[in-house]
Amino acid sequence: MIRRAVILAGGKGRRLYPYTACLPKPLVPVGDRPIVETLLLQLQRAGIDHVTFATGHLAELIMAFFGSGEKYGIRIDYAVEEKPLGTVGPLRRIDGLSECFFVLNGDLLTDVSFAELARFHQEQGTVLTVATYRKRIQVGLGVLETGPDHRVRRFQEKPNLEFDASMGIYVFDPRILQFIPEDRAMGFDELMAELLSRGEGIASYRHNGAWYDIGSPEDYQRAIEEFESNPGRFVPPCQGEGKSPLPLPTAGTPLAEQGSCQRPPPQ
Repeated sequence: MIRRAVILAGGKGRRLYPYTACLPKPLVPVGDRPIVETLLLQLQRAGIDHVTFATGHLAELIMAFFGSGEKYGIRIDYAVEEKPLGTVGPLRRIDGLSECFFVLNGDLLTDVSFAELARFHQEQGTVLTVATYRKRIQVGLGVLETGPDHRVRRFQEKPNLEFDASMGIYVFDPRILQFIPEDRAMGFDELMAELLSRGEGIASYRHNGAWYDIGSPEDYQRAIEEFESNPGRFVPPCQGEGKSPLPLPTAGTPLAEQGSCQRPPPQ
């Protein structure tokens, strides 16, 4: 079982401005709570008991909101960037990543099963598993395919393109840390290129449920509408022995007043 997660929360959220002028993007509300709080509850229900926020922009607000994690029954700590380190660069500054761990963006809404994703990764035995979502995009133009003789072979009016997109959710084997340089910015694209060039195994886990990346005001609005239409889809009741049941989220009620699946905080 995977028990550790790193939530990437250091970006400035420029595409979501002006919402992020005063709030870091993970604290932007979806429903009646910050979007990252929903992720935190999902991780806890999947057995995660230690979460590290990799923070930078407005880190003090994230730290003030979540504190030590006591009210969630998990341990929460923070790795604060003194300079931007990219998507995966902060991982080299986090202690204790000695077993498989989740890495995820703190600005997404999904109903993915983290427990199923963990099992899939362990079955694959790869250094990295990327959660993916089948995405369809319509090209708003007529598209031509031509041959070397400049003759048109095919024409499509506003075609749909489909591809597997990264959800911003990953499972890392600790071996992957050797490919991440110390104290230097590194993006996920660079890490992927490095792993592929070295012949390291990378698995893809396709999720067929809901996934929203609030990278733009339009996407943010869609995430709000989806959450408010069925909040229980994203924060289901607890399952398993030794955990008290959690009421489904209700609009207008702060999370702290709704209870949580408590376990004793790690020492």
